[in-house]
Amino acid sequence: MSDQQSCSYQFTPVDNERLARLTGPLDENLKQIETGLDVSIQRRAEQFTIKGEQATRALVLLQRCYTLAEKRELNVRDIQLGLVEARQDNPQDDDMPPLATRRRDLKGRTPRQSGYIKQIFAHDITFGIGPAGTGKTYLAVACAVDAMEREVVKRIVLVRPAVEAGEKLGFLPGDLAQKVDPYLRPLYDALYDLMGFDKVARLFEKNLIEIAPLAYMRGRTLNNAFIILDEAQNTTPEQMKMFLTRIGFGSKAVITGDITQIDLARNQKSGLVEVERILKDVRGIHFHHFNSEDVVRHPLVQKIVDAYDRYQSKQDNETSQT
Repeated sequence: MSDQQSCSYQFTPVDNERLARLTGPLDENLKQIETGLDVSIQRRAEQFTIKGEQATRALVLLQRCYTLAEKRELNVRDIQLGLVEARQDNPQDDDMPPLATRRRDLKGRTPRQSGYIKQIFAHDITFGIGPAGTGKTYLAVACAVDAMEREVVKRIVLVRPAVEAGEKLGFLPGDLAQKVDPYLRPLYDALYDLMGFDKVARLFEKNLIEIAPLAYMRGRTLNNAFIILDEAQNTTPEQMKMFLTRIGFGSKAVITGDITQIDLARNQKSGLVEVERILKDVRGIHFHHFNSEDVVRHPLVQKIVDAYDRYQSKQDNETSQT
């Protein structure tokens, strides 16, 4: 770690309870910030000294967290979302109206996340492509909830290909919903977080939220719906075309996926990879790309994504030279 930068700050007036909230149990919050920004934080009472290339960013984050700690305990989410914002060279837009969800603090945490929400509003079909943890699925569900709450659409349709991530799950008992539950769980979790369990359950009962395995979409036309196709990297080109041609009047679709985690057979093309080549110039369709800087998970996830990208680039270079 480089010591190119060093800064000190004293939190005054001294408030020991607030400082305890800032640092967390056994200084856990400070350790998260050290890992996330690759800095060293030394504390003596209310005096903090930070060393490292991103010392200034770490100090800004500590000041933000200290403000939050005035009224409540800080949690892991506060620290990790703060880390995402701290790593940005350019602050995200704050001129967007809040989405109509249960989460009043919901917003894009990076410029690309804010841009993604804007593109979903502006286009009938939006593709969100990027690594795990960048918020592409969660923000799509948030936009769907917002559209339903504002009565822009009448229902939400959640679609996902039933392709296993390198594992064989075997026969799954139960009705259709129970069979596809394991595949749609991330979408359920987002809905529960954004609308509440009871409300989501009522909307399922009224068929205003629907689950639809991709294979069951053939022959349908979906009008006045917000449709989300998740894990689209595991669609074939034929399935992708079939899905896109299901969209009817008054509908909006968001297709999300990570082209670095394709679980199809080795000789099978991904519909998500091919579709951008085919539709990139079609008006009304937008392709939005995320990268590791947009990861909103544990700070190590960004480093893992970067490490895999470097490894893949090295493999590709070696292959091209042989």
